[in-house]
Amino acid sequence: MTIYEIITKKKHNAELSTEEINWVVAGYVSGSIPDYQMSALLMAICFCSLSDRETVDLTMAMARSGDMIKPETGGFNVDKHSTGGVGDKTTLIVAPIAAACGVYVPKMSGRGLGHTGGTIDKLEAIPGFTTELPYEKFIENVKKIGLAVAGQTSSLVPADKKIYALRNATATVDSIPLICSSIMSKKLATGADGIVLDVKFGSGAFMKNIEDAEKLAEAMVRVGKLAGRKCSAVLTNMDKPLGHAVGNALEVVEAIEALKGNSPADLLEVSLALAAEMLFAAGKGTSEECLAMAERAISTGAALEKLRLMIEAQGGDPKVIDDYSLFPQPKRKKEIFAAGDGFISGISCEAVGMTSLKLGAGRQTKEADIDPSAGIVFHKTVGDKVQKGERLAVLYTSTDCDIEDIAREFETEFSYESSKNFSEEKSVKKNIKGY
Repeated sequence: MTIYEIITKKKHNAELSTEEINWVVAGYVSGSIPDYQMSALLMAICFCSLSDRETVDLTMAMARSGDMIKPETGGFNVDKHSTGGVGDKTTLIVAPIAAACGVYVPKMSGRGLGHTGGTIDKLEAIPGFTTELPYEKFIENVKKIGLAVAGQTSSLVPADKKIYALRNATATVDSIPLICSSIMSKKLATGADGIVLDVKFGSGAFMKNIEDAEKLAEAMVRVGKLAGRKCSAVLTNMDKPLGHAVGNALEVVEAIEALKGNSPADLLEVSLALAAEMLFAAGKGTSEECLAMAERAISTGAALEKLRLMIEAQGGDPKVIDDYSLFPQPKRKKEIFAAGDGFISGISCEAVGMTSLKLGAGRQTKEADIDPSAGIVFHKTVGDKVQKGERLAVLYTSTDCDIEDIAREFETEFSYESSKNFSEEKSVKKNIKGY
């Protein structure tokens, strides 16, 4: 077989065989297939798509391109993945909840790029915390505590690293089979028995509408099921930031507060839904029983204690749980005030993410440094009644950015109405189960 023949075959909307897909992935990783030919195949896939069987084959070929890990914890391992959103700190909440309920959560996470934050960056805002754990230590911590969060190693799914970089440069990102294979190859390579997917939709998400999000969720759940894993997806709204805090240290503080029982309603709704799905996958009871277990893990303090133990086990200072002054503190802040009376009818979620990026909370290149103290804290959100001059939010930074100019732009991202003649969207829209 040749790559020319395979490109031609897919260009004419014919199905590729398992052998052809395996050959292409292996060839591209080894360098025998050049970027320009792989780009042509990716574009053909964008136009003609892939069947369910082809998508599974591509996902498995990518997963097998590097190390395949099987965490030997002696229990049921559950992984959670979010497709990315502004203010999404749910891993820091749901992983301790699941661990407190007897489920093992060996979590390998990534860093943020652009306006969506990464779990690794958030955790590294904790003084002393390390996400660079030898695999043996990673599993030891999971066995002892029930959870550990570490960065992904370079030997995991090298095919995805190469293919995603190429997709990003050739406008072939927006293909559901390619998105599905990228996400699921990493989940399958890390060996979880159960996979819970948080698929975002809305202005601050990659999928702008619920219909496309549902298609992606269903595709990923099918792949998980066909690969022999318990897999489910939760569709969640990202038309406004999740919770009140956006930025690394700020989001860790909000996650700690959530585990203390002081969570914004939207963040609590999403976190409990995801945690309940993780418990259900592990066979802990009915959906209703699992939701009640998740709620008890917060109310009893058991989930907070799991977070404390994880922080300590990974070199962090556990005193941050009770003393937030130990986090990196911003050097400057700027308050944002309401321009008039009325109800907040909208906050541009994507603009919030870009504002946090300008403040230093995100990175525009993989090599860029971030300011762990930077970000935004909202004091009012969608649906709230405000009066002119009332504080809406506070911007924080320790960088030399033009905070005054950033604030002027940010003020325009709030929408107002004189009366509350709009409905507030629920954060959790739909659950999709593959078992």
